[in-house]
Amino acid sequence: MLPVVTENLVHDYVTRDEEGNAAEAKRALDHVNLEVEEGQFIVVLGANGSGKSTLAKHINALLLPSEGRVLTCNMDTADDDFLWEIRRNAGMVFQNPDNQIVASVVEEDVGFGPENLGVPTEEILTRVAQSLAAVGMEKYRESSPNKLSGGQKQRVAIAGILAMQPKCILLDEPTAMLDPSGRKDVLETLVCLNKEKGITVILITHYMEEVINADRVFVMNAGRIVMQGTPREIFARSEELRQYRLEVPQVTELALMLANRGIPMPASVLTPEEFAEEYRKLAGVSSENDPAPALSEKPSERNDEPILSLRDVSYVYGEKTAYRTVAVDKVNLDIFRGEYIGLIGHTGSGKSTLIQMLNGLEQASSGTVLFDGEDIFGEGYDRRKLRSNVGLVFQYPDHQLFETTILRDVCFGPRNQGLTEEEAKERAAWALRLVGVDESRWQASPLELSGGQKRRVAIAGVLAMKPQVLVLDEPTAGLDPAGRDEILAEIDRIRRETGMTVILVSHRMEDVARYADRLIVINDGQIRFAAPPREVFRHREELTDIGLEVPQVTQVMQILAADGIVPPSDAIIPEEAAEILAACVK
Repeated sequence: MLPVVTENLVHDYVTRDEEGNAAEAKRALDHVNLEVEEGQFIVVLGANGSGKSTLAKHINALLLPSEGRVLTCNMDTADDDFLWEIRRNAGMVFQNPDNQIVASVVEEDVGFGPENLGVPTEEILTRVAQSLAAVGMEKYRESSPNKLSGGQKQRVAIAGILAMQPKCILLDEPTAMLDPSGRKDVLETLVCLNKEKGITVILITHYMEEVINADRVFVMNAGRIVMQGTPREIFARSEELRQYRLEVPQVTELALMLANRGIPMPASVLTPEEFAEEYRKLAGVSSENDPAPALSEKPSERNDEPILSLRDVSYVYGEKTAYRTVAVDKVNLDIFRGEYIGLIGHTGSGKSTLIQMLNGLEQASSGTVLFDGEDIFGEGYDRRKLRSNVGLVFQYPDHQLFETTILRDVCFGPRNQGLTEEEAKERAAWALRLVGVDESRWQASPLELSGGQKRRVAIAGVLAMKPQVLVLDEPTAGLDPAGRDEILAEIDRIRRETGMTVILVSHRMEDVARYADRLIVINDGQIRFAAPPREVFRHREELTDIGLEVPQVTQVMQILAADGIVPPSDAIIPEEAAEILAACVK
């Protein structure tokens, strides 16, 4: 049986004028032909705007073809008589679990789908228990979803789909907002459901390391399928992937770097353990008298004057209630002018609460927050001016996009700073070009954009105010690899040119390793580490215990050093690791 078949599938998004007449059609899917076999684990890759999400919405009939047809479990999605049966058999999990969790208790949420399908009550209770067990969430059955971490919420969302007993699960970037531990939990759940229960999985992702579980990979570009094959076959074509704004896993990139130096590493190594095994075949054992070259930290461009300081700062949610939760617990921290801070921690560790106190969106329950030496919660302090100086880009861009057009939205901050209309537009144009939003889209509604495009506009809206401190809460979640690298590189360039301080909250250890001067690791509302990246990543075991991980190249170097194959080193980016590994091949 083929649970999914698309035949010359075309989808055009049509915009309409004020009279309701079709004004413009944008082709999102262009004659897509796809066959998915029962029980397969499929991964779909592609840049933002390549058509991935549109394809997924066709499979469970959220969208209908402009041309061609889609068969889901042998049912034509254009036939209204099959609509509910299609959605029961092809359940969809969205990027943000908050968008599909509707009840105040976990078990009620998981039972929502079967209830709407008319399943008898006793059967619903059985399905809820089985679905929660399948995702490892039985003990949270009577909990409120609002009290769960992002990874736990995503597993509840998956359980809600499982309770409808689908033959196929579609997941649209389900791990984009999750910490490394949460991502691992969700992937392990999906692999288990696929291998043990035979459920067909179709996963859309921008995390290349999630691809290794796939039976088959489809790569999309401009609405077409341009590559397909096994993970090894796809990642062996790294140059072609880069043309489509994608990348290979970091260990694959490291293997390619060695191959380019004439060292015969396989072209498609997929995991740190596999890399280490292949490298053992090539390398001689290093002498203890032949240490790895010393690696210097990224030069810090900060000065010694703190721009932000926290003194014994705590924040408590639900004070004097049964739900009292300490989110930030007696934190002391100085952030210096021009510094690039990487703020990392597991989901629910207190990161977002902490940064929202930096520009006064949340008031500390106790302690003092200082900007330029002044207490931001002191009597008469101008917090409106503070928010122009400490710009915050939220984790979910929908929370800060509201104007009728993209240009007007990005102009909003500069206008509030007192700039003229012309000056505000100049600032907005500069910021939009900086983040790569094409001028042809500036008059479109920001609410019509894809998740990755919304994120670019949200960043532009804060950059347009030219703040002294730029705080970014997961700014690259939902962006394709090339878009992520472009934005992070541009932000770093602006910081170096202007002296702006950057605070980057991220779950991607590879990003903070490359850019940050200093890492602040938060766990249970407290600072666990505050040190340069090399020093922090030496503590892999402790980081793993709190739901984090070190970059893949650091994992490789630590594995090989433990085996005595290479000398101990603090390599945290591929270029450093390649230099050391090349020197150790006899």
